[in-house]
Amino acid sequence: MEDPVAEIPRVIRLLTQSQPSTQRATIEKYFTPSASFTHPICRTGSYEGSRWLIWCIYRWYKIMSPRIEISIDGVGYDEKNRTLYVNIHQVFRLWIIPFFSAPVALTSVLKLVRDPPLPPQPLYSTPVNPNESRHGATTSSEKPLYYIQSQNDLYQVNEILKFFSQFGILSGLLLLWQFIATALCVLGATVFWPISWVEQNVIGGNKERSIAEAARG
Repeated sequence: MEDPVAEIPRVIRLLTQSQPSTQRATIEKYFTPSASFTHPICRTGSYEGSRWLIWCIYRWYKIMSPRIEISIDGVGYDEKNRTLYVNIHQVFRLWIIPFFSAPVALTSVLKLVRDPPLPPQPLYSTPVNPNESRHGATTSSEKPLYYIQSQNDLYQVNEILKFFSQFGILSGLLLLWQFIATALCVLGATVFWPISWVEQNVIGGNKERSIAEAARG
């Protein structure tokens, strides 16, 4: 990819909605040979040739749900760490189970590598423009490309449970438990407030005040 933020929505749609030959070509074009894939249900690890396992996972994914609805809600890019964060909504349907559908939300974290890599720069030197030739002219042929080194799909627990129950039954039970757990947090914070008072005024509070006073002095 020359522009990861602009190109990644199309790459994701090719991976999830294209025919088998296009799907495989997409993986071979955009993933490194040692790319890894991590999901709450499966993972590949990273080693030479692990990209083939990613193709198998996407192929089985498409076999189970031949028609997938997917939308890209947003793309964030941490340029320093070469990491894409993609917010996705998808509707996963199992053709073998009538009326089954799992509308889920996830965040896909994609670690990228650059080709060619940035050249090492000596200390106190003028930064080198990676797109500039030795003669100072910018050439399109030297424009760097970015490849996916790892994909990590992150789901909330209630979202992953949608894959295992019809009509969101397990997700509904988890939602109920989460509200109960919140009520228990409120109860614990109310009953044990003296512990917070001791931490603030006896253990940590005086120390924090002395630091603030020293800073003012």
